[in-house]
Amino acid sequence: MCGITGWISWKRPLTSEWETIEKMVRTLHKRGPDAFGIKSMHHALFGHTRLTVIDPAGGAQPMSVKTESGEYTLIYNGELYNTDEIRAELKRNGHLFSTRSDTEVVLRAYIEWRENCPKYFNGIFAFAVWDHKREVCFGARDRLGVKPFFYAEKEGELLFGSELKAILAHPDQQALITLEGLQELLSMGPSRRPGSGVFKGIEELRPAYAFKYTRSGLKKWRYWNVKSENHPHTEQETAVYLRELFEDTVSRQLVSDKPICTFLSGGVDSSAISAAAALQIEEKLHSCSISYEENDLHYQPDLFKPSDDGPWIQKMSAHLSSAHHDRVISQAELAGRLKDAVRARDLPGMADIDSSLLWFCEQIKKDFTVALSGECADEIFGGYPWFQQERLLMNEGFPWITSVKEREAFMLPDWHKKLELEQYLLDQSRAIRVETPQQEGETLITQKRREMAYLNMISFMTTLLDRKDRMSMAAGLEVRVPFADHRIVEYAWNIPWRMKQLGGSEKGILRKALEGLLPDEVLYRKKSPYPKTYHPAYTEAVKQMLKGRIANSSSVLPELFERSKLEELIQTDGASFKVPWFGQLMKGPQLIAYLVQLDEWFEIYGVKMDI
Repeated sequence: MCGITGWISWKRPLTSEWETIEKMVRTLHKRGPDAFGIKSMHHALFGHTRLTVIDPAGGAQPMSVKTESGEYTLIYNGELYNTDEIRAELKRNGHLFSTRSDTEVVLRAYIEWRENCPKYFNGIFAFAVWDHKREVCFGARDRLGVKPFFYAEKEGELLFGSELKAILAHPDQQALITLEGLQELLSMGPSRRPGSGVFKGIEELRPAYAFKYTRSGLKKWRYWNVKSENHPHTEQETAVYLRELFEDTVSRQLVSDKPICTFLSGGVDSSAISAAAALQIEEKLHSCSISYEENDLHYQPDLFKPSDDGPWIQKMSAHLSSAHHDRVISQAELAGRLKDAVRARDLPGMADIDSSLLWFCEQIKKDFTVALSGECADEIFGGYPWFQQERLLMNEGFPWITSVKEREAFMLPDWHKKLELEQYLLDQSRAIRVETPQQEGETLITQKRREMAYLNMISFMTTLLDRKDRMSMAAGLEVRVPFADHRIVEYAWNIPWRMKQLGGSEKGILRKALEGLLPDEVLYRKKSPYPKTYHPAYTEAVKQMLKGRIANSSSVLPELFERSKLEELIQTDGASFKVPWFGQLMKGPQLIAYLVQLDEWFEIYGVKMDI
């Protein structure tokens, strides 16, 4: 995995702009701590930082190749899981390879298939290619958005990068937010609308999109989407095919020249990945988990998180005979790393859910370079309550953002009126839902489930993948996500609900497919999400942080929110805000931490409102 950034200009030669591109590249050093490279061309500058995973000697970037048709230069962040198949096909077509890296495969795939090359890839990627002769920049992002790609286009110039900070390092790009950016932060945060870079003038290339930048301007298009059609298999055939597909996916994602491990939470998704990995590697499996200091003393079970992970992690580790690494984060560390998490994400995030993951990835990085993680199964197989409850299915909004009225009530009256958060949120949900590929003749409830599945894939899942990429890459750790393999997503899209809910259990068909791989008690354990802290020491720490922020005369919080509401939030340990801010995990202490992050973000990035 790596960091990429670039600058294309039709207005001026860029050969003397080395200092600017170097500054942009340096912002991405944590994504690629092993190597640094820049290539200067007349109208293009490419920069790259590298985290070496495969072919340390042969995968250096920017990578250039000369052929009879011209010269081509690539910068690439990602991993292909069908490298061998593509390389073999390209060799049959006459291509010669000088490395065994997937970087060269991506570059030669572009030379062979031009703008169609992303359709051949199974993997996670964001890349750009400069065609020297034609003066064309082509780029693409993976189908589900595992790897990020931001850009800013203005007056004959294009800036792009893996992270917002790379673009913001350019002297022509200011850290401004418009009214819409503020609406997005305060209604959707910590999620974003598709294609948003939040800052004025910056956008994100959406998942499954490609672009071409020429003197005529920027052209974007979508190269992949799910297709709605009849499911071709019986229940038993579906389970068998899913198992084969899952095991093939895990096998492909175990390829690495560096030490590899799995995340293990004791839930069905991470346990299945760990179990499949244990069967396919020759050496002992290394599994890793995170827990919180004294959390067992304060754990509070509820419907969404009915049981603590600890005993289940021990059970699975024993079952797999894995070398298990349990990392315990202190409450002080958890609160203290909130600012680092903002810097990693370039935006306010998921509070301690982010800071704990950042710290966890840093601990893993001490021994490993690559990890496999269990995200995305719930979005793909319908594991959340909003798939099961008809009331939530028929609602037009985002079911994981139920706090918009409370958010509005928290704000100063002028901002409440100006921002119209409830309407903005509804408009964004509708804009995504209308894209849903439907199939004629389906019932209303089936159509609504398709909408919900699409909304999850485009919004909720990308939020979790964004979090995972930013926190892991800020630690120089590559995290792979087997359930985000596009073949699994395509197949699961058309599995009927009665199968997905087989036996009355969420993700029922997936559980059936995994029978024999896991102990039944783990296989049929009720879903339990990423862990959070329940410790009063953490609550006290973030309360003190929020007190300090709002006491600062430069704080943006009193400019946006009722001071009395902020003070009440502190006095009640967050209980005065009656519903989760986002999802099910961002309750009182997490909301307090989110407001701290919001204020820190304005300060760290020098954000100004252009309203």
